[in-house]
Amino acid sequence: MPSRRELANAIRALAMDAVQRAKSGHPGAPMGMADIAEVLWNDFLRHNPGNPHWPNRDRFVLSNGHGSMLQYALLHLSGYELGLEDLKAFRQLHSRTPGHPEVGYTPGVETTTGPLGQGLANAVGMAIAEKVLAAQFNRPGHAIVDHHTYVFLGDGCLMEGVSHEVCSLAGTLGLGKLIGVYDDNGISIDGKVEGWFTDDTPARFEAYGWHVVRDVDGHDAEAVRRAFEQARAVTDRPSLICAKTVIGFGAPNVCGTHGVHGAPLGDEEIEATREFLGWEHGPFEIPEAIYAGWDARGRGERAEAEWREAFEAYRAAHPERARDFERRMTGELPERLAGHAEALIARAQEQGQEVATRKASQLALNGLGPYLPELFGGSADLTGSNNTLWDDCTPVTAADGDGNYIYYGVREFGMAAIMNGLALHGGLIPYGGTFLVFSDYARNAVRMAALMKQRSILVFTHDSIGLGEDGPTHQPVEHLASLRLIPNLAVWRPCDVPETMAAWQAALERRDGPTALALSRQKTAHQPRDEGQLADIRRGGYVLRDCAGTPEVVLIATGSEVGLAVRAAEALEAEGRRVRVVSMPCLEVFRAQPVEYRDAVLPPSVSAWVAVEAGLPDPWWPLVGPAGRVVGVEGFGESAPGDAVYEHFGVTAEAVTEVARALL
Repeated sequence: MPSRRELANAIRALAMDAVQRAKSGHPGAPMGMADIAEVLWNDFLRHNPGNPHWPNRDRFVLSNGHGSMLQYALLHLSGYELGLEDLKAFRQLHSRTPGHPEVGYTPGVETTTGPLGQGLANAVGMAIAEKVLAAQFNRPGHAIVDHHTYVFLGDGCLMEGVSHEVCSLAGTLGLGKLIGVYDDNGISIDGKVEGWFTDDTPARFEAYGWHVVRDVDGHDAEAVRRAFEQARAVTDRPSLICAKTVIGFGAPNVCGTHGVHGAPLGDEEIEATREFLGWEHGPFEIPEAIYAGWDARGRGERAEAEWREAFEAYRAAHPERARDFERRMTGELPERLAGHAEALIARAQEQGQEVATRKASQLALNGLGPYLPELFGGSADLTGSNNTLWDDCTPVTAADGDGNYIYYGVREFGMAAIMNGLALHGGLIPYGGTFLVFSDYARNAVRMAALMKQRSILVFTHDSIGLGEDGPTHQPVEHLASLRLIPNLAVWRPCDVPETMAAWQAALERRDGPTALALSRQKTAHQPRDEGQLADIRRGGYVLRDCAGTPEVVLIATGSEVGLAVRAAEALEAEGRRVRVVSMPCLEVFRAQPVEYRDAVLPPSVSAWVAVEAGLPDPWWPLVGPAGRVVGVEGFGESAPGDAVYEHFGVTAEAVTEVARALL
């Protein structure tokens, strides 16, 4: 049987060979963390290479994702469907071993990492999901949700501010199944971190309320094993193992320097490394004894089989809960939800309430929430302003995980990144609220949700200059345009209660990406619609108000400005003009419609086009064309009551009317 060091050296060899072949990559972290990874994966991690999606598996996250060859080597060696040819294609086009781990590309990769700190945040979300689902489903004698989340992280992750946001919250919530391993090698891209990172990291995490295992020799397998045992024994708070390692361990001339962080070792150094480690095998050559020492397929199959046997006992005792658990873990919505949502939208149209769309969002949550036990909300210290709390919300606390809401505190970035972890874990549909202007804080996590195609719902309220007196620091003007630039993000800006409820239905039913809901602070006018128009809301854009014959001018609007467009249309119609008003709550969904539908809503034969939105005009020029006009806001806002600010910037029905007249 190979020694632990020999097993770890297989990781080092594969990492340096793959990086050398690709002529790019990061060999330092995989070589430095190989001994720690060997102990975790062979002694503690419960996983099944034959079924990477087994619900009760432990989750492993490589937050310092630049060290991706560490994870790929682990997956290959332990028996996942990731062959040597995949490792040889490291960082090549369409390979299953991209430069940073990407969920959906590589079997066994739980999340996409690379933007430092966000993998750690995702891991916190996964640990929250485990805590919540265990409380919701486990019953005496039946622990069907019982697993750990392990996360590797480096100096860079801890320098990123998001690490403070999420680790502080993890301590507050007492996430005892979360275990982090800090790779304390003292090196980052610019060199020795002592020049810019001198935090007392163990004390920092102890202050968060974490259990900390200090001063672990990351190259002493027995010390590492003891550290994991200590961490696993503490169940009322998360644990951080602080492991001292040498970056690029085994490379005799560059280990311990920033030169080994992000560049191939080179042929001479690789030969020197093989000699230093006593690794007598060629590139990508792994002896059968090493494979046998790593093979986790048998014990993984047994672990999953034991769990499935336990789950069948659970099913016999709690059949409805078992069915609900299986449904939720597959991401399927309850069958009755769609019909109920459509009835809710129809009823809202009949009632004709004139409320702020943030309030309409809360009405949607109250209407849909009771039918959707997986709905899991929160807000970044703006619960009362975002209206994210609905009648049956119960907060999650350290003492009680049986809840469906988190008070995230002032942690917009952390909230959005944790939501990604919740979505990735499965069993929960996360939504979280903040002001639209603070989407900037959360932006990279929103981008990651879109990149990973996760069902995460961002509730962005106070969506325009209409929020008023708080002024330009809080008035979003560029944010709608900016969010619409993110591929695979659906940005909905509804104009009234029915559109808001339809937007919520679309967000919940969407399984291939996140949705942002931009909602108003101020009341908006209810708009009349027939059944066909109600159905067409889901198409992203539709004819809200039409004329007889071909329109002379088309007015396009979103959100609170739809009411302005309708009033402008009324004024123009009084002058004998033929006017069509198009409500465009979601540009992305509208663009995905068949060309026949788009041309029916926006007839190419029309020459006069006006778009109105209280934000930067840029997204609208492709629709109105060079001869059209956009009534919007260029520059920043002003501090004054909302109506006065609209008047000041000329975003009024009168302004829309004048612009349309000029075109006609």
